[in-house]
Amino acid sequence: MSSADAGLARGPQILLYSDDVDVRAQVRLAVGRRVGRGTPEIGWVEVATAAAVLASVERGGLDLLVLDGEADKVGGLGLCRQLKDEVFDCPPVLVLTGRPQDAWLAAWSEADEVVSRPLDPQRLHEAVAGLLRGPEPATTPVAAP
Repeated sequence: MSSADAGLARGPQILLYSDDVDVRAQVRLAVGRRVGRGTPEIGWVEVATAAAVLASVERGGLDLLVLDGEADKVGGLGLCRQLKDEVFDCPPVLVLTGRPQDAWLAAWSEADEVVSRPLDPQRLHEAVAGLLRGPEPATTPVAAP
């Protein structure tokens, strides 16, 4: 690492799971290189198997998981449910579904967010940015004097 790189903040680390290279490319293109202007670049960890997802999550250091619900063999919805059940402090999970009617499956999977196909780049970017920001802080009403 050069001294110039040492001052740069680490960008969010996003795991992207799909057995389809085209889906992974669509997601990366839609989300973009950064979550917002002036923010550090996203670090993508691309995997094509459920075993690679589990190993990557176990290693840690991930800020968000994007799982393809339409992946062959092990779909992202079932994988999300497994991760939420088995991984302490699991990172937030965004699942990609095949159609809007699959929202109930996403709820069953305990996904934090869902985006259905066809992928809308703006919707996908907003979902990723929102999950990386985290939950909105609760506001406490101010008592009247």
